[in-house]
Amino acid sequence: MYRYRLAAALLVLAGSSAATAQSTPSARAQTPAEQAKADSGRMPYTAADVRFMQGMIHHHAQAIVMAGWAPLNGARSDVQILAARIDVAQRDEIAFMQRWLRERRETVPDPSAEHDMGGRKVSMSEMPMPDMMMPGMLSAEQMAQLKAARGTEFDRLFLTFMIQHHTGALTMVDQLFGTIGGGQELYVFRFASDVGADQTTEIDRMQSMLDALPPQRNQP
Repeated sequence: MYRYRLAAALLVLAGSSAATAQSTPSARAQTPAEQAKADSGRMPYTAADVRFMQGMIHHHAQAIVMAGWAPLNGARSDVQILAARIDVAQRDEIAFMQRWLRERRETVPDPSAEHDMGGRKVSMSEMPMPDMMMPGMLSAEQMAQLKAARGTEFDRLFLTFMIQHHTGALTMVDQLFGTIGGGQELYVFRFASDVGADQTTEIDRMQSMLDALPPQRNQP
């Protein structure tokens, strides 16, 4: 009886191994898109997750434009270092968000795309688009004001506007987690949580830098 059971068990194992061997090649042959679809099936996401990722791409893109003006507009060294850090970090995060959307076959915004406005080419991040204005984003007037500022005045406006910008990002995170089912997908949860922690820390740092600036001269 023992030998019979052992033989039967070996037959079952052999059949299981053969089935695995037959299924393995097809799994290895999956395209990246097919694998991404399978992954998304295992980790459901919501429309709120998609809106958050798409909106945050535009949000980050504006911060990158702002940061790019720091070395050109005579910002002091610590402001330039902060701006460079924001530039690098948010470019990496945009790439992550675009990849997340692309793998799930959702619309992927391209904030670097240029558009013709009155014969002048401008990026999407510099265009006034009320329907795409996320919390904390600068208006066209604020962007123009920052771009024209120099030296200490640039430092003051950059820190003030970037605090506004970061605070808006925290609002977006709160809105995501306040939506039913929003932010529960693994990668979205980790990313949104990191945005909340990182930008809270940067707000505190920027406020300290702003407080350390010389008093603003009264305008005549």
